[in-house]
Amino acid sequence: MTDRHYGGDEDVHKYVLVTGANGGLGYAICCRLIDEFILTRPSSHSMRLIITTRDKTKSHDTIAKLKDHIFRTRKHHKVHEKTPLVPKIYLQSEQVDLCQLRSVQMLAKKLNRSLPELDTVILNAGHGGFTGLDWPLAIWTILTNFRQAITFPTFKLGSVGDLTAPQILDTSVSRPKSTQLGQVFCSNVFGHYMLVHGIAALLSNSSATPGRVIWISSHEAYDSTFSVDDIQGLSSPVAYESSKRLTDILALTSRLPNTQHWVDSFLPPPSNHRPPRQYVAHPGVCATNIMPIYWILTYAMTAAFYLARWIGSPWHTVTPYKGACAPVWLALASQQELDAVESDGGVAKWGSAVDWQGEERTSRTEVQGWGIGGKVGDNADLPKNSRMKEAEDLTADGKEHFAMLGRSCWQAMENLRVEWEELLKEEDD
Repeated sequence: MTDRHYGGDEDVHKYVLVTGANGGLGYAICCRLIDEFILTRPSSHSMRLIITTRDKTKSHDTIAKLKDHIFRTRKHHKVHEKTPLVPKIYLQSEQVDLCQLRSVQMLAKKLNRSLPELDTVILNAGHGGFTGLDWPLAIWTILTNFRQAITFPTFKLGSVGDLTAPQILDTSVSRPKSTQLGQVFCSNVFGHYMLVHGIAALLSNSSATPGRVIWISSHEAYDSTFSVDDIQGLSSPVAYESSKRLTDILALTSRLPNTQHWVDSFLPPPSNHRPPRQYVAHPGVCATNIMPIYWILTYAMTAAFYLARWIGSPWHTVTPYKGACAPVWLALASQQELDAVESDGGVAKWGSAVDWQGEERTSRTEVQGWGIGGKVGDNADLPKNSRMKEAEDLTADGKEHFAMLGRSCWQAMENLRVEWEELLKEEDD
């Protein structure tokens, strides 16, 4: 899907929130949103782009860079800022620490007071928790199966059991061990989960109807890394991959009948609108600073990514801007277009893909237990060379297991949300 036919009369004034916007993929998503909005929308349209970072300095710097980007985009396409034929872009910055639930609640309250609606929330911010690489395994897998190793790496090392700073400071409030929060889990999933619940009314007010929640996942969301019994990944050396697998499960099962009780509790359905829709996207394989490696190895990594693309990998987008293709498409496409592609091919995980020359497109991505759209045995739309070596076609039993896993995950997440809201309220009282 490469054509861009964005919008309609339903989203003349668009409100988009992007978390973790100060660098890497988040900043690239903002830039691409601006570019494609300016180039595809009529002058009657406008977009308020709300970005979040962790502090005011990062917010100030990011807004300055985005203003410069808007200027350069308009200059490149020879349109003046005050030209009446150009859609308007408004920038707004907010601060939030997704590992501190008080900070999340404060942002939700502020947005509810200051905004009339939210059309799209792109949940990008996150933390890798990586400590390095298993070099013997990395060298062996790269030498024996280069494209698989570079596309679906299994040699990253992560810290185990990292927790957030204390959420409850009042020692009189009971704090059972079950309410410990893993840092990677909270940053990548639960902080966002609490935020979306807190701004559910804004998403329900979306004039685009329905509002959209776009979870950013990863192509490394392996089934083997996740256990619902350790939903936070506290006992796992691959907490990042576990959190991304959970992200896939939540988004892809959010419209199944067996999850609706908990989904409706998370995003209460409005009486006069369609309830917000949840989507999931990933950026392919792009070079960011999420992995702590020496600077010289960054160049080697980038060169390997380009080589993988040239020999046929569709997932090596390499640059964050190309990696932003799928989430921006989900944010700006008309609801009619999204409904049509889902009606045709099922609910999918959407990935940013490229050809060997780097021409980007949005492509369905295979998910273990869900296939490419929840359709049993259907893999006809998979890009060539896109599958994991161990991938198997979706079976009816596999899909049923995935649906039950989704039910368990939604129940666990809602129980955790309610528990934490009660704890925070108890401290307030």
